[in-house]
Order: sequence, then C-alpha cells, then structure tokens
Amino acid sequence: MTSESGAPAGQDDVDAVTRAVLTASRLLVAISARSLAAVEERVTLPQFRLLVVLSTQGPAKLVALADRLGVNPSTAMRMIDRLIAAGLVDRRVNPESRRETILRLTPEGRALVDQVTAERRGEIAAVVERLAPARRRALVEALTAFNEAGGEPGVPDAGAEVHPLGWTDAADR
Repeated sequence: MTSESGAPAGQDDVDAVTRAVLTASRLLVAISARSLAAVEERVTLPQFRLLVVLSTQGPAKLVALADRLGVNPSTAMRMIDRLIAAGLVDRRVNPESRRETILRLTPEGRALVDQVTAERRGEIAAVVERLAPARRRALVEALTAFNEAGGEPGVPDAGAEVHPLGWTDAADR
C-alpha cells in the first residue's frame, strides 16, 4: 500500500518526523555549543563529556571511566591529567583497594558542569516559552516517547541533579 506521494504507507510520516528531529537536533547542538563557548578555553568537548560522566555517575576508576566514554584508558588518562592540572578533577586512593585510584570532580569541576548546564537549560527554556501551552504539552509528549524509544533516561526537574549530556552507549540500552 502506498500514500498519495507514492511512498510506502507510513513512510511519509517517518520521513517527516526524521526531518523534524534532524532540524531540532541542529538547534539543540547550537544551544549546546553556545553553552560550552564560555568554558571552551578551559575544556574541550571530550573533556566536558568526561566531567559530565563523573558528575552523573560519581567517582570512578580509570578503566571504568574509559569504558563509559568509549575510549582507550590511555586516552582517558591524558584527559584526566589535563583536567587535574586545571583543578577540575582529583585523584584519590581507593579506600577499598589501595592499589587503585578513584577519579572525582572537584568543587570547581562541579561548578563548571553546573554553569554549562544552567546556560543550556536557560536557552532551551527561552525557546520553549515562545510556544503556546498546547504546543508545549504536545512537545513533552512527543519528546518523551522519542526518548523512551531511544532508551535515553529523562532529565530531572529544574533544581534537581541534572544529566546535562546523555551519551549512553547502545550496550546500556
């Protein structure tokens, strides 16, 4: 069965939704880039991603952190060394195994993640405020369904612990 355009039934909807999501993703990437611009002299995007993982997952061993980021431990170690030098991460002896070290955010690292997240949240809120209330409700419903279909966890309400960047692995889904 085909639609009026000659495409298989349902394909027009899939294509229209895909185009709309791609367009929205460009907007969200632009918002993300602007929120990182204020800190780009201090951290790169991959380094910020590492900070976000420590922020959302808590202290971690190097190998677990590298695995979570999908990078080699040597790559993660270079990022960690730079973040330690910048005062954003610290390294502590694991109290459970003194041969291991645990990596965690410093208060300054937490503040940087919070700053970028607040900037992003504020800019997204400004866009959403321009929508009529009925459109906002429809957007929440549509995005919730999209996120659930993709296996992405939701972001808590404002003021709660946030998950600024998802980056979940397909294996985690």
